[in-house]
Amino acid sequence: QVHPVESGGGSVPSGGSLRLSCKASKSTYSNSCMAWFRTFPGKEREAVAAISTSGGDSYYADSVVGRFTVSLDNAENTIYLQMNSLQPDDTGLYSCATERLVCPPMHWWHQGYYAYWGRGTQVTVSS
Repeated sequence: QVHPVESGGGSVPSGGSLRLSCKASKSTYSNSCMAWFRTFPGKEREAVAAISTSGGDSYYADSVVGRFTVSLDNAENTIYLQMNSLQPDDTGLYSCATERLVCPPMHWWHQGYYAYWGRGTQVTVSS
């Protein structure tokens, strides 16, 4: 299983919180860049956050700074996305992606960088 598996999506009211999980295989977790992307209905996928599993350097889209936090659990080959102060504009399909290299600081947001993708987990925020 080389493709990561997401979980933790759901429906919350505006201002609520969710924590998403992305579990990778051991081979695709070690010394990798793992990222969260989201897709809005009728729009292209956009980057949310990324983290290097070796060292823990993290990166965020401007739209989520101060609200979302990405973290590691090396024992479980898993990353998390803690999402607070959720707004209806955050509604979308959240997908996890991995690449067997460290996150490139200038290009972590580029979806073409990532080789392995999960199927996604739906997040719905009601007003």
